[in-house]
Amino acid sequence: MRPITEIAEILGIPAEALIPYGQYKAKVRLSPFKTPRTNRNCKLILVTATTPTKFGEGKTTTAIALADALNRLNKKAAVCLREPSLGPCFGLKGGATGGGKAQVVPTDEINLHFTGDFHAVGAANNLLAAMLDNHIYWGNKLQIKSTSLARSLDINDRALRNLLHPDLALAGSPKHSSFSLTVASEVMAILCLLTSKQPWQELEERLARMIIGISQDGTPIRCSDLKAQGAMAALLKDAVHPNLAQTLEGSPAFIHGGPFANIAHGCNSILATKMALEHCDFAVTEAGFGSDLGAEKFFHIKCRSAGLEPSASVLVTSVRSLKEIGKNRQERSPAGLWGGAFNLKKHIENLQLFGMPVLVAINRFPDDKPEDLALVKDFCEAQKVPAWPCTHFQEGGAGILALASALLEQTQSAETPLRFLYAAEDSFEKKLEAVAKKIYGAQGVAIESAAKADLQRYQDWGAAHFPVCIAKTPYSFSADAGFSGDSFDLPVRKVQLAAGAGFLVAYCGEISSMPGLPRVPNAESIGLDAEGNIKGLF
Repeated sequence: MRPITEIAEILGIPAEALIPYGQYKAKVRLSPFKTPRTNRNCKLILVTATTPTKFGEGKTTTAIALADALNRLNKKAAVCLREPSLGPCFGLKGGATGGGKAQVVPTDEINLHFTGDFHAVGAANNLLAAMLDNHIYWGNKLQIKSTSLARSLDINDRALRNLLHPDLALAGSPKHSSFSLTVASEVMAILCLLTSKQPWQELEERLARMIIGISQDGTPIRCSDLKAQGAMAALLKDAVHPNLAQTLEGSPAFIHGGPFANIAHGCNSILATKMALEHCDFAVTEAGFGSDLGAEKFFHIKCRSAGLEPSASVLVTSVRSLKEIGKNRQERSPAGLWGGAFNLKKHIENLQLFGMPVLVAINRFPDDKPEDLALVKDFCEAQKVPAWPCTHFQEGGAGILALASALLEQTQSAETPLRFLYAAEDSFEKKLEAVAKKIYGAQGVAIESAAKADLQRYQDWGAAHFPVCIAKTPYSFSADAGFSGDSFDLPVRKVQLAAGAGFLVAYCGEISSMPGLPRVPNAESIGLDAEGNIKGLF
């Protein structure tokens, strides 16, 4: 690894703008960058994927290697990623810093505590929860009838899904609550959606708008009613600055924020993305899960609120994932591809709906047969979308150079503006239907009575104009992880207002913001060697 001052120097960021966390990672102060963008021609590239499977499709490795490849082609490129959550690190997935020769480093530090951002987000969220409970305990002057704020913890723990506070019951206000993963908290979404280069006032204003309960007369109780926003902002003061690390090949890596795409908007922070755009020719970012979740929210929530204009998209897939996706479809597609062909085709179409040029990265595994790789490549090209088998896990940036070269050529042509699938002024129902029908392929939307009551309340509060953030399983286009058919309605069981983040969350199916650990958690394989080095995390 190179000293982080050298990585910053590549970007033209002076050493005095860094807040070092050791030799190899740092926060980058926002205050020195008050001038307009220094590189107005920087291209923003989105990396997304087909529907995820147990194999892992390789979005993160692809995004990292693509930045490395662009730097090999004498372009200044940085990768912009989310910070890993401890939930999947110790649960099913393991670390989230890439793999093989396409990694960001220092890997173990990034996967675990990094610069403390997640701890700050959790502390701010839980301070608000404590102040809310404290207010109720000491007489409930605001006449709070019900609360909606979950505490947060970045460890999967089923026991924390439902809690009862006996002290509050004694105070005359029985209160049930729960925990969510830190990445699912509204505070995390607020951090990632800040847009100002002097964001501390914006941070306090967004925190103040958070709705945490309802009064006896039906009016919203906000964070500002408890006067908690100032103390919360103080806890988040340093977390606001983007984090800078590096890839194994020495490319700059901005790693900041970490919301999940199945329960939040699933993108890294706007501040980090904009910082990369100011100092690079190419900024490569990823959005969580597939085009139906992360990419859709990247366009409708992140790009719309920040005024970002992506130039192209890279869709990641693999032979083994397409076979896994299609195993419940006995029929073969007309093109001769396995049942997963329908999934690949739909994800391509989803990106094209937004006006995005699409390039497909076929993440090659060692046991892939050449004829299978050729089948996927031919299928993509039949959709008029170029595709390349890529070996970046084994070879780093060298393994994805062909795709990177094609991307350079693609971004030199005239760009089409980003197209949205719904207007900002559309009703919630119209926005929901647009995503469900156009992106998921649903026949319609079935909003349950409880969700309709939620929605009516938010409309009365003047929040009907917010974009929709759909929370559902990532393992199917429907709300049922095991569904592999073509005909379904999207069920909406509840709607929650994230007033500080600025979106409405539609919960579909049995999605949970506090997942449990799997039967054999990844934590069982993690430990220290005789020299104190972490092993088994990746």
